[in-house]
Amino acid sequence: MRTRLIVLAAFLALLGIGGVAGVYFYDQSKQDLIAEGVKVNGVAIGGMTPEAAQQKLETELLKPLDRPVKVRYKDRTFTLTQKAAAIGIDIRGSVRKALEHSQEGDMFSRTWRNLRNESLNTELAAEVSYNQPAIRKLVKRVQKAIDRKPVDAKVDLSEGSVEPTTSKTGVRVKYNTLAKELEETLLNPGQSDTVRVKTTVVQPKVSTKDLAKKYPAILIVDRKAFKLQLYKNLKLHKTYPIAVGKVGMDTPAGLYSIQNKAVDPAWHVPNSDWAGDLAGKVIPGDDPSNPIKARWMGIYDGVGVHGTADDASIGSAASHGCIRMHIPDVKELYDQVPVGAPIYIK
Repeated sequence: MRTRLIVLAAFLALLGIGGVAGVYFYDQSKQDLIAEGVKVNGVAIGGMTPEAAQQKLETELLKPLDRPVKVRYKDRTFTLTQKAAAIGIDIRGSVRKALEHSQEGDMFSRTWRNLRNESLNTELAAEVSYNQPAIRKLVKRVQKAIDRKPVDAKVDLSEGSVEPTTSKTGVRVKYNTLAKELEETLLNPGQSDTVRVKTTVVQPKVSTKDLAKKYPAILIVDRKAFKLQLYKNLKLHKTYPIAVGKVGMDTPAGLYSIQNKAVDPAWHVPNSDWAGDLAGKVIPGDDPSNPIKARWMGIYDGVGVHGTADDASIGSAASHGCIRMHIPDVKELYDQVPVGAPIYIK
C-alpha cells in the first residue's frame, strides 16, 4: 500500500513537472512575438515579430513624413525639403519597448493571457525628431521676404513743397504661428503639405491724416510772383497778393516760422539810414505815420507780414524787407495762422 502511494505521488509530480515545462516552452515560443493589442502611434503591431513590426512602422509612420512642406503667401512659395527637415522616428526603440511590454508578468500569467488571446491594449508613442533650426531658418527667410515696415507720412518744407509723402501700412509675419503650423504640418502627414502664411497689419506712427492735423497752417511766399499761399491741413486754401522787399533790402529766403503776432502793432523803427529821423523810435499803432497797419506776424530779425495803406505797392518789390498785404487780407490771414506756423519764402 505504501509503495503504491509513493508511485502515485511520483507520477503526479512528474505530471506537474511536465506541465511547468510545457508552460515554459510555450512562453519561450512567444518571446520574439509582440503581444496582441500593442500599438505604436496608432499602428497595430500585435502578433508580429520585431522585424515585421519594424517594417510596418517604417511604411506607415516614416514614409508618409518623407515629403517636402511648402509655405505660401499670395504668389510666393517657400519649401522645407525632406533633407532639411531631417525627420526621424525611433522605430527600433519603439519595437524594443513593445517587446518589453509584451513580457510583463511571469510566464504563467503570460501563458494564460496568450491562451485566452487577451489583448494588452497598450498604446506606445514613438519618439519623433526633426531639425528645429531648419524650421526657424525657413520662417526667418519668409519674414525677410514678406515683412514690410510701415511708412510714416511726412512733409519736407525745406524746399517749399507742401505735398506730403503719404503713409503706408506695413506687414509682419506672425512668426510663432507660422513656426507652430509648419511643425504640425511636418509631423502630420494626414494634413495638407502646404502652410498659409498669416500676417498682421502694422500701422504707421504718423498717418497722412495725423500729419495734416499737425499743420493747421503753412505759408508759402513766392517773391517773384508776389503771392502768398495759405495751406490749411496741407491743402491749398487761398492765395493772396503781396509786396516784398525792394532790391538791396530783399525779403530773406528760406524756411522760417511765425515767431509772434500783434493787432495794431507799434513800429519799432530800426536803426538804419533809410529810417532817417525816425531811426530807433517807437511809433504807436494808432499813429498815421506807422506803416505797419492792422496786423503783424513776425518772422525773422524784424521782418514780418503786415498790412499796408499803400495798396498800390502790392504786386511789386517795394518794402524794406517785410511782406506787405492789403489790410482786409492780412486781417483774414491773421486769424488762421497760429504762432509757430511754418513759412517758406522762395
